Amino acid sequence: MKLSNFNFELPSSLLAQHPASDRDESRLMVLNRKEGSISHQTFKDVINFFDEGDVMVLNNTKVFPARLFGNKEKTGARIEVFLLRELSEEQRLWDVLVDPARKIRIGNKLYFGPDESLVAEVIDNTTSRGRTLRFLFDGSYAEFRTKLKELGQTPLPKYIKRDVEDQDTERYQTIYAKHEGAVAAPTAGLHFSKHLLKRLEIKGVDLAELTLHVGLGTFSPVEVEDLSKHKMDSEELIIDQKAVETVNNALQEKRRICAVGTTVMRGLESSVSSRNTLNTYQGWTHKFIFPPYDFSIANCMITNFHTPKSTLLMMVSAFADPDFIKEAYEEAIKEDYNFYSYGDAMLIL
Repeated sequence: MKLSNFNFELPSSLLAQHPASDRDESRLMVLNRKEGSISHQTFKDVINFFDEGDVMVLNNTKVFPARLFGNKEKTGARIEVFLLRELSEEQRLWDVLVDPARKIRIGNKLYFGPDESLVAEVIDNTTSRGRTLRFLFDGSYAEFRTKLKELGQTPLPKYIKRDVEDQDTERYQTIYAKHEGAVAAPTAGLHFSKHLLKRLEIKGVDLAELTLHVGLGTFSPVEVEDLSKHKMDSEELIIDQKAVETVNNALQEKRRICAVGTTVMRGLESSVSSRNTLNTYQGWTHKFIFPPYDFSIANCMITNFHTPKSTLLMMVSAFADPDFIKEAYEEAIKEDYNFYSYGDAMLIL
């Protein structure tokens, strides 16, 4: 499979700039692999495709306000800092992206907040991710994290051409988000409302949770034509015993196991035993899934509509067959489905 196989013309008007008025009222395209059929529903209708004993696996990561705006010492130039990964709690070291990058050198100081109460010093500019900052802060670690939250903004994707609004704080977060650490939302989960989760629970559908802290690597462009040469960034993954038991019981009973999102699918496939069951996991994964690929755990998935040449589109194509996905995407464009983070959803059976 080549990169060019995953290119298509996507009208910019289909990149959703706002979330749907209600989480579970977005559109849902249903792909049935066995029948080769495509149908159109509303997301809350997803419940009709699941029975008692089936399992939905959710990613309970929580997005933290990772985008900061500061000023460079002396010049006062406005600098955007995107927090990627904490390297040392003790030393307050972070991997970050800075924009504009050309203005930032080792030794530069950046000042954040109206009272400039948070200061950072650039200590490395050679990392593959951009820069390493050391935050200079006198208070405790808890106070430091509170200050980051206070000054940070919800990290909406760059293609959303508007300022962050109050609703984004809540809507760019799943309602079951628990463990902070993601810099992007696991977007397939954004469609679930409290009401829909309650209805699934009443129907007897089991919910299992894993934690995969989504990094920007998920959205990094693929820049090699030969996909086997692409390297994914590592992301932290935790799968506990409770999730393992729920999933493996469903496997044994040949139930429907639905990965809610590409992050869940990548998490599950990162921890498969030699008997094709799920193992517990605590560590990092850089799993890259593209066609052809044999999936071991989930037999259906919910996902959003992805952008051309993205690793997410490649994974979905591996799951549903590249030609079937191509047909579905042509249909989605024709029917004006909304794409990407705040967009509509697809259920692949």
